[in-house]
Amino acid sequence: MASFYVTTPIYYVNAAPHLGHAYTTIAADVMARHHRQRGDDVFFLTGTDEHGEPVALAAEAAGVTPRELADKNAERFKALAPVLNVTNDFFIRTSDPEHVKAVQEVLTKVKDNGYVELGTYEGWYCPRCADFKSEQEIVDGDRCPIHLIELDWEQEENYFFKLSKLQDRLEELYAKHPDFVTPSTRRNEALSFIKGGLQDVSLTRGKLTWGVPVPWDEKHVFYVWFDALLNYYTALTYAKPGQDLREEFWPASYHLIAKDILKFHCVFWPALLMAADLPLPKHVFVHGYLLLEGHKMSKSLGNVLDPFEVIDKYGADALRFYLLRDVSFGQDGSVSTADFEKRYESELANDFGNLASRTIKMVLRYRDGAVPQVEPDPTLQPDFEGLQDRVSALVGRAELTPALEEIWQRVRRLNRYVDEQAPWKLAKEEGRAADLDRTLATLVEGLRVVTVLLYPWIPERAATLMHALGAPADVELTDTNPALSLATAKLGARVPTHVTDLDPLFPKQQPPKAA
Repeated sequence: MASFYVTTPIYYVNAAPHLGHAYTTIAADVMARHHRQRGDDVFFLTGTDEHGEPVALAAEAAGVTPRELADKNAERFKALAPVLNVTNDFFIRTSDPEHVKAVQEVLTKVKDNGYVELGTYEGWYCPRCADFKSEQEIVDGDRCPIHLIELDWEQEENYFFKLSKLQDRLEELYAKHPDFVTPSTRRNEALSFIKGGLQDVSLTRGKLTWGVPVPWDEKHVFYVWFDALLNYYTALTYAKPGQDLREEFWPASYHLIAKDILKFHCVFWPALLMAADLPLPKHVFVHGYLLLEGHKMSKSLGNVLDPFEVIDKYGADALRFYLLRDVSFGQDGSVSTADFEKRYESELANDFGNLASRTIKMVLRYRDGAVPQVEPDPTLQPDFEGLQDRVSALVGRAELTPALEEIWQRVRRLNRYVDEQAPWKLAKEEGRAADLDRTLATLVEGLRVVTVLLYPWIPERAATLMHALGAPADVELTDTNPALSLATAKLGARVPTHVTDLDPLFPKQQPPKAA
């Protein structure tokens, strides 16, 4: 059995979760569910980043302690996962004492290996990014390119991480493993940063108290980014009490991140692991921004959409589908309520929902719910040949939008097949019973195949449909259920024997009544 370990970034607790957080978490969940369908042993990690200046400043503004703010908002992030139908195996908080201990151990090893020295830092600093900015990263003279606020000029005594000593090893990593960072545009961006010449960076902060204490100097705490980056590794030391999961799951298969934290995950993170003599993750996938009115959705900019509101009206599956369908995963893309409603109506309600309803109702009407046990129509086989392998290969590279398009092409093909065969006409014609049997069996089997493949994107509605297609009603449909195994996602692999009626999978929304 292969192992698959996928992570999201850990999210700052300086405010409540928004749609941008849901986006990355849903993407990771699609990958985790798909790999469970393959039969892989999966570990899926998400959590919250609770130290550093952004949290301390937000707590001060709210009149509470950093711990109180962290406790409050960590629970809000935890609550988001089940609402999104997300199946993470562990939720890490960087205030966990086990994480703190492991961070101190790893960074002490980095120091012992000769990659830490005391010095004085002077330069531009963004308190919202918790990041020191180089001259190349500044816009409009002294502004943060992400938050558009004026930067602070900081000067303080810090311990430095000797990033410059690892420049050659990082360049070698990128040369030998061109898929370490994907997509290629993000790889090129990271490599350009490295080849531009790496400077040593602050490992600790002397002016803060809210952070992981430095064991060799109590006047300092570790710079929040180094504390946070280590969560992917430290979580495996205590996620399951009494077990050390590092041997099975480290190095990670995929870290999913947004492009604003590329420098930390694609440069600092591998360098830190090298300095600690730890294996490097296999892949870092960098996705773009969800844009609203031309800007990245951000708590600090105040332009966010509430995922809870969308879910209350349309359900979690509709949100999951839209985010990975409308915006190609890996690129920037605009989202809007109007686009969401259009995609919901045309694809979920009409293409898929209507296909499911029509197919089941015709089997109920013409065969009393019994699915004819005949071979699917061979004319449809070429359309489904190799589909499972193509979807698997795309998801394996975190290309989630193209994978969804591969499946959706078959949803549309099945709809065309209904129109081509016109079962309602076959039912009225003498001597066409065998043709009707083949058509109904083909539609049910094709519907089953696309439903198995769609399960990682729309797990709740896919499970509902699988029950209507004959899966026992008293059996919970999980990713590891044989009925959802990726091995069965082939036309003719498992023709259902009967169907039962079901309500519309994606009910059409009624327009608001006029006042």
